Amino acid sequence: MTVAALFVRRTSHYKQIPGVDAFDADRDARTWRGGCPGVFHPPCRAWGKLAHMAKPREDEKDLARWSMAMVRRWGGVVEHPKSSRLWVESGCIGYGLRDQFGGVLLPVYQSWWGHRAPKETCFYIVGPVPDLPEYQPPRTVQSVESMSQASREVTPFELALWLVRVAQSCEVRQ
Repeated sequence: MTVAALFVRRTSHYKQIPGVDAFDADRDARTWRGGCPGVFHPPCRAWGKLAHMAKPREDEKDLARWSMAMVRRWGGVVEHPKSSRLWVESGCIGYGLRDQFGGVLLPVYQSWWGHRAPKETCFYIVGPVPDLPEYQPPRTVQSVESMSQASREVTPFELALWLVRVAQSCEVRQ
């Protein structure tokens, strides 16, 4: 099944995965017409702990709201920091509990899939809840704050594959 990967970097691993229709800044994810589950990586700087210091574009915060609406319509997964205010605003009711849209919020560490920093993240999944990898301590312990922007934002290849499989397991919604 084809899945969409939205708000990905121009150099994203998603572009190397067969069956993935990747939308980077040049393609503008808002032009995606739906029709299949997606993996959504909307910008997070306007939603995080340091949002008061961020300088997002005026419409940037709406991209995460749009992503939540689209995943609730078409199925798939939204990735955002564990501390993101998006989760509360979107009515996520707690970890591992299905909300009124059939979505489940799962806290993870991206280091489980090879990220150089632990990077606390949540996945909001509208579809079957997959098995999570067995916890492993980070291979290289580095703080996210000490990394370059590109290193912070990159989705490790193994995580991209896992998220694509999660989206592929979702029922196509109409």
